[in-house]
Amino acid sequence: MANVNKTKGVIGILTGGGDVPGLNPAIRAVTIRAIREGYTVIGLRRGWAGVTELIRDPKADNTYNYQELTEEVVNKAGRTGGTFLHSSRTRPSHMRKNDVPEHLRDAYNNEVNDLTPEIIKNLEYLGIDYLIPIGGDDTLSYGVRLYQEGVKVVAIPKTMDNDVPGTDYCIGFSTCVTRTIQMTNSLRTSAGSHERFLVLEVFGRYAGFTAMLPTMAGAANRCVIPEYQFDVDLLTSLLADDRYKNPSRYSVVLVSEGATFAGGEMVFKEAEKDAYGHAKLGGIGDMVSAKLKEISPKYNHGKTINVINQKLGYLVRGGDPDAIDSIVPMAYGNLALDLILNNIHGRLVVLKNGRYDNVPITVVTSTKKLVNIKEFYNTERLRPQYKSFEMKPLMIMTSNRSTACLFL
Repeated sequence: MANVNKTKGVIGILTGGGDVPGLNPAIRAVTIRAIREGYTVIGLRRGWAGVTELIRDPKADNTYNYQELTEEVVNKAGRTGGTFLHSSRTRPSHMRKNDVPEHLRDAYNNEVNDLTPEIIKNLEYLGIDYLIPIGGDDTLSYGVRLYQEGVKVVAIPKTMDNDVPGTDYCIGFSTCVTRTIQMTNSLRTSAGSHERFLVLEVFGRYAGFTAMLPTMAGAANRCVIPEYQFDVDLLTSLLADDRYKNPSRYSVVLVSEGATFAGGEMVFKEAEKDAYGHAKLGGIGDMVSAKLKEISPKYNHGKTINVINQKLGYLVRGGDPDAIDSIVPMAYGNLALDLILNNIHGRLVVLKNGRYDNVPITVVTSTKKLVNIKEFYNTERLRPQYKSFEMKPLMIMTSNRSTACLFL
C-alpha cells in the first residue's frame, strides 16, 4: 500500500475533461469537509491519467500522479478558475497501444486495451475507500464503469455545455453564460460602428444551452443550435431584418459549435478523435459568416453586409468562477460528503428542479440531455421561445422537466 496517512477512511478526487471555472471550489469543499469529518483526501492528478499511470511501488516517484490534499493547499486554489489537479481526456477502458504506460505494455499490447483491472488495483494500493470524479458525461461514464466493477463512486457534474443528464446544472455553465453575454456586449460597439453582422461561435457539441440562454437574456438576436438543422437563407433574412430595425445597423447570432446547416454535418477542426471518440469541433462560425456575407445582398437591396466573426472558445472557459460557480460547487462537494457519511454511493449529486438532490449515477450513460425544441426553440424565428416563467426553475429550459431526455 502507498504511504497514505489513513484515518477514518480515504477519499479520492479527480477532475477530468475540459477545465471550467468552479472545479477548484468543488475540490476545496470536498477536502475541507472530509478532513473535518476525519478522512484523508487524495487528489488524483490529470483526471483518469494519474490513476492509470501510477506505479504500485513505494520507491516509485508518483508525485505526478497523486497528492494528499490539505486545507492549506485547497484554500490557496479554492477561489480560482481551472483545476490545480490538472485534467485529461484519458479513457482507461479504451487505451490505445501507444498510450499504455510503459510499465504496463508487456501485459497490455493490443491496439485498444481495457486497463480497468489496473485502475482498481491502483485505487486499492492508495487505500481509497470512496472516489469522487468531477466531470462531464465522458469522464463520468468511466465512473459508471468503476461503480459497476464495485468501486464506491459519488460523482459531481461539470461541463460548460450543461448537458450531463439527471441534473439542471453542471459546474461551469453559469460562468460560460455570463462571459458569453459580456463578450457579446463588448463586441457590439465594433459591429455597430461598421454596421455588420456579428457571428459568435460558442460551446455546445450536442446541446445548445450555451447559445440559448444568452440569446434569451438579450445578448443576441438569433441562435442556431445542434438540436435543429438550420436554413442559412432564413437566418440571413432574419438577421438582415434585425439589422435594418436596429438604429445602429447591426445584428447578432450565436452559433453553437455543433450546429449544422440543413442537410449538412458537423464541422470539425481536425479529423483526429480523442479517447471518447470525439473529433475537435471548430469552423461552423467561419462557414456561417461566409454564407451570410454571400447571401446578404438578396436581403439588402443588392448590397453586401460584412461580418465580424469571433470564436469565444477558451475566453469563456478560463478565469475565475462567477457567484453561482462558486456557490454550487461548494454545495455539490458537501452533498457528496453527506452521501459518503451515510455509506451511500453509486450516486450523482444534482440540482433538480431548483433543489439539491442526488440520482443514480447510471443516468449519465442511460439518457441524453438536449434542448426541448418543441417547447423552447422557435424554428421559424431561430431563437428561444417560452410561454410562461411561472414555476420554472432558475435556469428555465435546463430542467429535467423541460429538456428532452432521450432514453437509449
